[in-house]
Parts: sequence; structure tokens; C-alpha cells
Amino acid sequence: MSAAAKIRSTIESTGKTRKVTSALEMVAASKLNKTQQRMAASRPYADKMLSVIGHLAQSNSEYRHPFLDARPPQRVGYIVISTDRGLCGGLNTNLFKETLKSMQAWQAQSVEVDVCVLGQKALSFFKRHQFNVLAQAAHLGDVPELSDVVGVVSTLLKAYDSGSVDRIFLASNVHVNTMTQKPRMLQLVPLLPAQLDQAPDHWDYIYEPDAKVVMDTLLNRYIECEVYQGMIENIACEQAARMMAMKNATDNAGDIIDSLRLAYNKVRQASITQELSEIVAGAEAV
Repeated sequence: MSAAAKIRSTIESTGKTRKVTSALEMVAASKLNKTQQRMAASRPYADKMLSVIGHLAQSNSEYRHPFLDARPPQRVGYIVISTDRGLCGGLNTNLFKETLKSMQAWQAQSVEVDVCVLGQKALSFFKRHQFNVLAQAAHLGDVPELSDVVGVVSTLLKAYDSGSVDRIFLASNVHVNTMTQKPRMLQLVPLLPAQLDQAPDHWDYIYEPDAKVVMDTLLNRYIECEVYQGMIENIACEQAARMMAMKNATDNAGDIIDSLRLAYNKVRQASITQELSEIVAGAEAV
């Protein structure tokens, strides 16, 4: 195959790749808008629930929920939320780096680490690094339901209730804007005082049926909602990161095609010049 034919073949294959990346960019842009709306709609619910929990934590109830009291850590658990698919830049890689850094800090203190994962990429990563994966869920789609995360969350909450886990963290990505997504490490259990809304006055409540049932239900539901919110936000991050990654890939493919066309024209021009030289030389010889 001549040099010109090789360059022409490369141009064609790069053009096909550009069509694919351009299509993926448009699909991600379409999904991003819908995901941002779901993310904005679910956030006030979790915020208001945390506010109520903060008020309850200051009440005179004789029952003190275990999720509000810290104990010396011997083992910690992480709920890690990732994507199921790639082609989203360094979104998962940056999250895994921050999570590993946090885990290694605990391990340096002789604290053991357990992991629950939501997303195929996190499952593959932590199994490859030989972490103890307690629970997993993957391929939940772009519109997950709250029921999809309950099983994974309840695994760690039961471990905390039994005393086998002393801290629970949520590792996910935060959607700042379309251009920026940042890893977030949030302590879910026990709740930190800074997370609780401090009422200006001392509040008390009359509980029905009793304080234990109300607090157990409310705090478990809050943890589930916080993880669900993390999933929704991570999906928004995924679509934004994929849109930008595919846009960059499309632009790069265009640049490559332009440079290849320039090279092709030079090779073709050189070939034509050589043919003309041969014709002239042949004519002169005759």
C-alpha cells in the first residue's frame, strides 16, 4: 500500500471515530439536563430531613440514637459510588485516588477497612486491589430508584449497629458545574455536630409511638436518601464528564484529520511532481 493510500485509510477511520464521539457527546448532553433536574429536586428533601434530625438531637429525649454518638474506631466502612461505564475522563480515577488516600490513612492507624460499592467500575477496582467488599450493586441505569441502594446501605448500617463497624463514609463525586466535578468524602455515621442544624432555642418533642421508633426510622431513611442523592449527583457528574471528554475527542479527531489531509496533499503533490518529471525526462530522451 502506498503512503497516500495509508494516509487516506487513516483519515477515513479517524472520521468514523469522530462521528461516534460526536454522537456520544450529544447523548450525554441530552441526559445531563434531565439528571440535573432530578438532582435539584431530591436535594431539599435530604437537607430538610437533616435539619429535623439536628433539632431532635437537641431534645430532652431519654433515647440517644447510636448514629449520633462516636466511638473509638476499630473498623471503618466505605460506600463508594462510581459509574458503570468508562469514556468519562478521569472521573472515576480521581475518586478512587481520594478514597484510597482516606483508606490508607485509616490503615496507617491499624484500622481495618470494609467496602460497599455502587457501580461496576468501583467493583472492579476494589476487587482488583483485594479490599473486603461486603455488598455491591451495579448496572442500575441512569434513573435509579431509592430501593436500589437500600440493600447496600443496610449492610453497613447493620454492621454499625452490631459494633463491627465504627465509622461509615460515603465516597462519590460532586457536580459543581458542567466543567467541574470533584470527589467528596462524607462521614455518614456517626453524624458530625457540624452536619446537624443547631436550633437557636432548646426544643423538645412529644413522640408517637416513641422516640426510639421515630429516630430509628428517620436516621435510617436519611442515610438512604443521602446515598441516593450521591448516586443521582454522580450520574450528573458522569454525563457532564462524558460530554466534555467526547467533545475533546471529537475536536482532537478533527485536528488529526486536518493534519493528515495536509500530509496527504503533500504526498500526492510529490507523487504528481515525480510523474511529471519522469514524463519530461522520457520525452527528452526520445
